[in-house]
Amino acid sequence: MPDHSPTAYDVTLCVEELRAALALHGITLPSLRVDLPSFAGTYTPPAGLVALGNCNTATAHALAAALRKAADGQ
Repeated sequence: MPDHSPTAYDVTLCVEELRAALALHGITLPSLRVDLPSFAGTYTPPAGLVALGNCNTATAHALAAALRKAADGQ
């Protein structure tokens, strides 16, 4: 059975895609990054997590508004 677990490169591309999409809405998550420890675990397959990090309430409200707007547009 082929291994479809994400590589560090896959997760890095995902982080960059998310960063660019957030920027389209004027949103920056300074702590957005690949969670490297998720690749060091003993889980099979590796988790390959994206760390969204912390943000202030203004950023959280902007993110919520962008998500609501996107949902309304569907």
